[in-house]
Amino acid sequence: MAGYGDCDTCSNFVYDDESECYECMVSMDEDDYGRLMVDSRFQCPYYSEDNEYAIVRKQN
Repeated sequence: MAGYGDCDTCSNFVYDDESECYECMVSMDEDDYGRLMVDSRFQCPYYSEDNEYAIVRKQN
């Protein structure tokens, strides 16, 4: 996912206490998921950078 980082830095990738693992919380359709798994150049349209410092900059 060049240009969009990877799942580890996405704000939609959160820890689930019940399953005790990280999961993507986006309800992705089959087409997007298939492209994400097959094409290494596919950029996830739901990627949102998990940057808590951006919020602080907006407040100042």
